[in-house]
Parts: sequence; structure tokens; C-alpha cells
Amino acid sequence: MTFHDQAVAAREASRVLATASRATKDAALAAMAESLLAETDAVCAANAVDVARAQASGTPASMIDRLRLDASRIAGMADGLVQLAGLADPVGDVVRGWTTPAGVSIRQVRVPFGVVGIIYEARPNVTADAAGIALKSGNAALLRGSSSAIDSNRAVVAALRTGIVAAGLPADVVQLVEGGREVTAEMMAARGLVDVLIPRGGAGLINAVVQGSVVPVIETGTGNCHLFVDASADQQVALDILINAKTQRPSVCNALETLLVHEAAAESFLPRALAALTDAGVTVHGTPAVQAFSDAVVPAGEGEFDGEYLSLDLACDVVPHMDAAIAHIRAHSTGHSETIVTSDLAAAERFTAEVDAAAVLVNASSRFVDGGEFGFGAEIGISTQKLHARGPMALPEMTSTKYIVVGQGQTRG
Repeated sequence: MTFHDQAVAAREASRVLATASRATKDAALAAMAESLLAETDAVCAANAVDVARAQASGTPASMIDRLRLDASRIAGMADGLVQLAGLADPVGDVVRGWTTPAGVSIRQVRVPFGVVGIIYEARPNVTADAAGIALKSGNAALLRGSSSAIDSNRAVVAALRTGIVAAGLPADVVQLVEGGREVTAEMMAARGLVDVLIPRGGAGLINAVVQGSVVPVIETGTGNCHLFVDASADQQVALDILINAKTQRPSVCNALETLLVHEAAAESFLPRALAALTDAGVTVHGTPAVQAFSDAVVPAGEGEFDGEYLSLDLACDVVPHMDAAIAHIRAHSTGHSETIVTSDLAAAERFTAEVDAAAVLVNASSRFVDGGEFGFGAEIGISTQKLHARGPMALPEMTSTKYIVVGQGQTRG
């Protein structure tokens, strides 16, 4: 089947799904979860092929961790689908409503986009999350995973489609898009068949889709996340947040990548922090001001503060005041998640007001910036743009709106 054929089939399936009841969609999600669990052995076997291929090609360990599935992770994927079934259906929600002086009733209601194309790298758990969120919000999903996870994605999508059909919905509400780069180009050119594209992955993928697509794009962003330890910070709190945000799962977008320490706190905080980071297996890439506190610190190279490590590495600098910390974040942030640890309410309020990011945290780990942690259920990604959706994208963010205008024969004078 060509991509055009898949897109046409998705468009037809989306019309059925758009008017499906919540009960029907929830039954489909439950059936998808049940089918996924039933196919655990098949999915694990397919994933083993992908992992072996990645290892043979020298893929970094952090990326293999993103790729790997086991029975526990598959159970988590299934549980995410079940949790989605328990969430409120956004379709039909009234965003606002009023009656005009002429007596005309106006309501703005949530409606599905229609056909959503999702282009993503590695992580096959995204396949189940994206399919479930799209279905619950009434959208057909065209899933364009990376070649590195092709066997895993085939197995996962096959299981999901079995559940969808068992619940009485058309299988083509979820489809896996395969092929080379030319197929990705077709997706980006499919205006009129695909309503919105969502890229999820590294900066290269996201930039390619944003710059090359004629289909509207919701931009998910990379996470060059900062932690600023203010002069007034409770240093044990700062240490706990630092270690959690960097090491709890370093290969994800809400993991910490840069530590900034106020010079008034550096002498007491940095020796403890650097020792704890070293004990946790983290390599710190620091400026001369940071290197002065530990021989284990390696020099920060040119451009070191501008990207994601996605590994047990951390950039670090000492700043003279909050102005410098905010200026550094403005210069290097990707607009994902930025954190301050402080005991000064005025400092916290200033940081949250002046730092421009999808999430700004005070005295909490950036690892909380996640749809599940926010109580949204599974997420489609973290949007770092400023139009329509920003931050963790869950069910409401996967809808558009339309106005329903009802009168009793009124005409405009």
C-alpha cells in the first residue's frame, strides 16, 4: 500500500472515529491493551531483533535504552492505554459559550483534528502512547517510526490493530507508515490528507519537519534543561533535585543537562555536588570556575552548553548573580523545562516571570514535566512552541475547536 493509499484510508477511518462514543473508544483502548499484553512474547522477540541490530551498529547505550522493550515496559504501555480509557473524553467539551444581544447562541466545542501524522525516533513505547492518545481524542494516526525500531513497531501496531477491530472500529484508525525518506517527504507534503504533523525526537528530525512540511506542525522540542542553584537555596534540597534530574533517567528530554550555581553558594555546594555526581557516574563538563573545585571535572568545550547529552554527562558553570543565570538560560535554552532551587520567594517569582519555557519549576525536579506526572495520562510529547499547545501534550491538546451557532431565524441588520 502506498502512503497516499494509507492517508486516504486514514481519512475515511477518521470520519468513523470522530462520531464514536466515549464508550466505544474506551472499549477499543481496553482491547488494545489486552491484545498488546497477549502479544508480549512476539513484541519482545521483534524488539530483540532491533536491539541486536542497534548494538551491532555501535548505537550509544542511551539510545539502546530508549529502544529496548521487555515485559515490564510492555505492561506499562498497556497500562497507559487503560489509564487513557479512564480519562475524560475531550471531544464535544464546550470551551466557552454565550448568547449574543440578538439572541443567537454560540458555543466553541472541541473536535478532533482528523488525521494526525506522528514522526518519531527509536522509542517503540511511543507507538502505543501515540495510537492511544490519537484514538481517545478521535483522530486517526499515521505512525512514522524510525527504521531502528521497525520490527518492534510492526509487532506493536499489529497487536493494537487487532484490539481496535475487536472493539468494532476500523483498523485503519492506526497505521504504521514504512519506507525510506521519500515517504517522510510525502507525509510532509500531504496537505489536505494529513491535518497535522507532530515530530518527536532529536533536533535534526524536528527541524527537518518544521522547515520542510507544508502540513501544519506542532513542534515538540529538545530538552536542554537547566537547574539554577540560588544563593539562598537549601543545599540538601538542591543536591537531591540535581541527582534525580540528571541520573533518574538521563536519556529523556526532561533530564537535566546544565547546572548553574550562584557564586555565593558555589564554595559550599559545588564540592558536595561534584562528589555526588562522580559517585553517580556523571561526567561534569565545567568552566574553569567549576574545575577549581574538583580534578574530576573535564573542560567544557565550545558549544558545550547548547545541546542535549542524553547521557550521564552534565555541563556546569558558576554565575555571579541571578541576572547572569537568566541571561545564560535565555541564550542556551530550548524552551523545555527550567528549574530554580531557592528559599527566596522574590527570587522564585522573578525566575518564573522572566524565564521563557514550557515549564518553569521551583524547588522540584524537571523529571516531573511529563504528561503522566501531571495527571494527563500518556502524552504525545512536550511542545516547546507557543501556538495551540505548550508543555505536555495530552488529550485536549490533540483537538481543535469549532463554533456551533444556533438561532431562531435571526438575520444580521
